Amino acid sequence: MKLYILGTGTAIPRIERGSSAYLVTTPGVNILIDVGPAVVRRLLETGYDVNDVDVVVLTHFHVDHTADLSTFFFACNYGMRPRTKPLTVIGGRGLARFHRGLRAVYPWIRPVSYDLTVNRLVNDSLEMKGLTIRTAPMRHNPESIAVRLEGKRSITFSGDTDLSGNLIRLAEKTDILVAECAFPERKVKGHLNLAALDKIVQKAEPKRVILTHLYPDWDTYRGVLHAPYLLGEDGMEIEL
Repeated sequence: MKLYILGTGTAIPRIERGSSAYLVTTPGVNILIDVGPAVVRRLLETGYDVNDVDVVVLTHFHVDHTADLSTFFFACNYGMRPRTKPLTVIGGRGLARFHRGLRAVYPWIRPVSYDLTVNRLVNDSLEMKGLTIRTAPMRHNPESIAVRLEGKRSITFSGDTDLSGNLIRLAEKTDILVAECAFPERKVKGHLNLAALDKIVQKAEPKRVILTHLYPDWDTYRGVLHAPYLLGEDGMEIEL
């Protein structure tokens, strides 16, 4: 299992941080977590493209997490080699409606040569080729979910969320928790800061915590991060 960090930023355009997105590769299945602006191009920087992805997980529908989904579908149809293998898209409540809306705006994204499954998955799990995908609702948008990917190792992605008991349970003893930590000190409703995240980490006890969804407040933060925390950077690759 390998984690590629494609983006650690937010809706604020920045050169050094793209919108939050991650690729997890395993021997049996490759999963893309969130598809914000320019993520399809970011995939190419890792040596992968849209046809290598088996599952797309949308943690919620905000633009900085979904803007490139239509680009992803379009490339599946009209890329260098049209997609033939099945694709599964997983998300929270309203996923089917969200997908229908995209197709209404962009009729060219309807699958041409492959099978597409749109799977609402909340407080449930899905088994795929030796990997278990589990989700839980989060405190951000009505459709917001966190996701845990578990095989021989596990990675949990918080998505955007406020302090959440569901996240504590989902992330328990996970090898890596990729956690939104929008601000080091400032607290905004629907998002975590270091103090709120630390309450989750103390109870869930993940082995490592990678901070992501980072607002510019982090540029001037002068505190010191101690284990298990690591400040995420675009382009990081972590082998589990």
